[in-house]
Amino acid sequence: MKCKWLIIIIPIVLISAVALFLLRLSLHKTRQESSFDAQRAYQHVLTQIDFGPRTPGSSSQEEFINYASRELKKSGWQVEIQNTEMMGHPIRNIIARRGTGSEWVILGAHYDSRFYADEDTDPIKAAQPVDGANDGASGVAVLLELARVIPQDINKEIWLVFFDAEDQGHLPDWDWILGSRAFVQALEGKPDAVVVIDMIGDADLNIYREIASNPSLTDEIWETAADLGFSDVFINENKYSILDDHLPFIDAGIPAIDIIDIEYEYWHTSEDTPDKVSERSLEVIGMTLLTWLKK
Repeated sequence: MKCKWLIIIIPIVLISAVALFLLRLSLHKTRQESSFDAQRAYQHVLTQIDFGPRTPGSSSQEEFINYASRELKKSGWQVEIQNTEMMGHPIRNIIARRGTGSEWVILGAHYDSRFYADEDTDPIKAAQPVDGANDGASGVAVLLELARVIPQDINKEIWLVFFDAEDQGHLPDWDWILGSRAFVQALEGKPDAVVVIDMIGDADLNIYREIASNPSLTDEIWETAADLGFSDVFINENKYSILDDHLPFIDAGIPAIDIIDIEYEYWHTSEDTPDKVSERSLEVIGMTLLTWLKK
């Protein structure tokens, strides 16, 4: 009699154990898929640097566009390459769209790196293009990782925009923020909010409220960061007015802010390399934006 009960009970116990294991595995996978992974983000930085400087018109730019498009599509985004022109230069912005909610939010970052490391003290290095690990690649890396973890059922229309030709000002026949200017010129309708991130990978990350940015939107982001314990990074003081990709939106009457640490000693030098980028900084920015989007 005992043997019969054992024959019945043992398979039930085994099936229950397997079901419990699969449930835990599924929950663990779900948590992984919905959490911002700073290591993944940092790998996106390294991949961009492996392509070489993503200067406008270069083969490295083309490699990056193909890579970013694949990553975005893999995460379920509709991707379009906006081919346009500004000041006689071809502009190639990457636009990824998802969601159908009543609120329309754009997150943006520039992906180009500068033609010349003209802040370098070494004249030979100053004539070479910049790798742009922090100035360019860090913001892009955060957006690519956010593309993976933003919930597909979020009740918002979200665009991720990767701007070309932000970083070529003070060079002959060029100017700053050409990609975002071209994007806004062609934009139909007005988003509810635009958040631009730039130079946010610095290991010593200090982000002040940017003076030209929309105050209410700035309050929302800074309060979210404070709730997450990131007040040491998001410093609640106005300090700089910065020429960046948020300004064309503001000029068009669209609420926009710039999240940037302009106090970066390797700016436009040959030393803007991946060893200057911190996973923790990428995580702080990524978690803050992800939490804010979910509110």
